[in-house]
Parts: sequence; structure tokens; C-alpha cells
Amino acid sequence: MTNTTGGPAEGDTFDAGAGSILRQPKAVWATAGASVVAFMGIGLVDPILPSIAKGLDATPSQVSLLFTSYFLITAVAMLVTGFVSSRIGGKKTLLLGLALVVVFAGLAGTSGSVGELVGFRAGWGLGNALFVSTALAVIVGAAAGGSAAAILLYESALGLGMACGPLLGALLGNASWRYPFFGTAFLMAVGFLCITAFLKEQPRPAKKTSLIDPIKALGHGGLASAAVSAFFYNYTFFTVLAFTPFVLNMTPYKSGAVFFCWGLLLAVFSVIVAPRMQARFGSLKVLGGSLVLLAADVLVLGYGNHTAAVVCTILSGAFIGVNNTVYTELALGVSDAPRPVASAGYNFVRWFAAAAAPYFAPKIEEWSDIHIPFVVAAITAVMGAVVVFVRRNALSHEAEELQPKHATEDSVTVFAN
Repeated sequence: MTNTTGGPAEGDTFDAGAGSILRQPKAVWATAGASVVAFMGIGLVDPILPSIAKGLDATPSQVSLLFTSYFLITAVAMLVTGFVSSRIGGKKTLLLGLALVVVFAGLAGTSGSVGELVGFRAGWGLGNALFVSTALAVIVGAAAGGSAAAILLYESALGLGMACGPLLGALLGNASWRYPFFGTAFLMAVGFLCITAFLKEQPRPAKKTSLIDPIKALGHGGLASAAVSAFFYNYTFFTVLAFTPFVLNMTPYKSGAVFFCWGLLLAVFSVIVAPRMQARFGSLKVLGGSLVLLAADVLVLGYGNHTAAVVCTILSGAFIGVNNTVYTELALGVSDAPRPVASAGYNFVRWFAAAAAPYFAPKIEEWSDIHIPFVVAAITAVMGAVVVFVRRNALSHEAEELQPKHATEDSVTVFAN
């Protein structure tokens, strides 16, 4: 039995080991390739934040609004993506999202003020939400060899995109802060053409998704607990991603190299390490321990010397990779809601923290000093761990079921944005 996306029905187990990740039709590779570029867009501006501030005569708090507008719109759009895709189909939703990214990324490169750039990033966030929230379902529906290979391919696209985004931003941004935006628009246009040519329309669901279905799904205690804990964690995550470049104060090349290494650790720990740790220790223990270690890491990042800050920035990618994997598996499996609906509700909550952290971190620095934003980030990571501990009964049953049963399943993870 299949669900409305053409993948496994809700409640089906992932068919791990059913096929090779490399033996996929062109439609899957086209969607995965566009997904890499979509995830690149998240960290693309990291190495060039100081350059943007200098070029547009803006303060760090103003420039950090690039993340705030992007993720605020992304959070709200999570309530819309299922509504749209269930009515116009997966392919048209992907193309709509890609078209919006092409337009607004291109416009972002023409910005004459930080206000214009923030506004264009908001439009970019809407397009990215429509694309990314639909891409996993489309890949699973079009993939050969079972959902395990498809999901691993999606995970790999995410890790590669998160790693390469800062690198591309540094390479193009060293000449001008405008070039990374134009480069993203070009790559997404290529993705648009590839999906148009190779992807067939996916079956539409028998039941259309309403705008309030994701909110209703949050009525489930386990899903709500995962979302609240992830909210606190995401504040820490995006304090590192959006505020650290100002603390490191490095050239675009050096900053891009740091976040490239950060992204590589994120990818490796998300796809390879996290499932093995879950199998040995259990999902909730892994999640709680990783959150506490992340809290310690950001404290050293904030109070250590420059070398310690660089090392801890890179090391945080490992903890973030583990957390991303475990959180998303919990969110997609802890309730009986359809996976797209559960994912939308979960992401609706957690992306608000991604919007808040880039705004409040530089503001907190202005009100106090450069160390305190990292103290707050450490506290929010610990609060995420506390929610996991307090609500462990609501999460523990699903966490046990998510542990891989065989070594061949260790690399199967899910990350739905």
C-alpha cells in the first residue's frame, strides 16, 4: 500500500536495504540535485555577513534579519505547503517553489539597502519552504529500490547542501557579496529545467490537506513535546549559524572553510553516526546527551579564545547532525498523523526559533557583551534536554521503535524541512 505521495503508507516500516542509493531514475537525481542547492541557501550568507554589513552600511543585528525574515516566512509557510501540494500536485509545487527562489534570490543580489535584502530573503524563504517540504515526498514516490535508499539520498543532499553553501558563499562572495545570490538563482533555474524535463507528476492525495491540519496534529502530546524541545534546540543551532560569523570576524574564504568543515561533520554525524548511536544507546539518551554536549560546546565557543571558537564552531556540526536526525525521526513517527502533516506541524513550531535567534543574539550582545548570547544559547540547549527528560514517557515508545534492528539499517535516517 502507498500513501498519496507514492511512497510507503503511514505506519509502514522503512524498507531498509531494499535497493542501492545510486540506482535511481533521472527524476530522483534532478530533485535531489535541486535539494542540494535549496539547502545551500540556508548557510550561503554565513561567510559574507560581515561583507554585507560593510557593503550596505548595516549593523550586525540588521544583517542578521536575513535569517529572521527567511525562517519566519518558512515557519508560517509550513501551514501552507501541504494545502498547496495536495491541490496542485508535487511537481507543480516543486516548480512553484523553485521559481520563487530564482526570482527572489536574483532580486536579493540587486538590493540597494539591507531592508530590500531582508524583504527578498523573505520571498526566498517562501519558495524554499514550498520546495523543501515537498522534495522528500517526491523523492520517496519516484525512487527505485525502496524508501530507505530514497531517504538516505535526501539526507545526503541535505548534508552536501549545508556543507557547500558556506563554501559557495565564500568563493563567490570574495569578489562581491552580491554574487552568491546570483549564483543561487542560476543553479535553481537549472534545477527548475531538470525537474520540468525529468519528473513526472506525482499522484494527488485522495484527501486534501487543510490549513489547520498541522495545528491539529500538534494536539498529540508526543509530537508537541518533540516540537517544543526542537524549538529550544533550534535557537541554539541558529545562534551558532547566524551569530558566530561576526564573532569569528574572518575573511569570506576562512569563514567559508570553517563552515564547510562544520557542514561536513553535520552530514557525517547525521547520516552515519547518529543511527549507530541510537542503536546502541537509544534515541532519547542520545538526544539528551547531545543537547548537553552542544550546550557545553557553545559556552566554550563564547568564552574561549579565537582558536577555541573556530574549533567549537566546527565541532558543533557533529552535535547538530545527531540532533537533526533524532528529532526528525521522533517527529515523523511519534504520532498517528500522516508524515507530511506531522512534519509541517513540527516544523511550524521549531522554525520560529530559527527566526528568533538571529535577531536576538546580536541584540543581546548590544545590551550586554559578546559572551552572553552564547550563555543564552547554552541555556536553550539544556532546556531542550529537559523537555526530552520530562516528556520521556510520551516519546519513549516511539524512540524504542526507531532504533535500527540490523546493522544494514544503521544509515537510514530522515530529515524533513
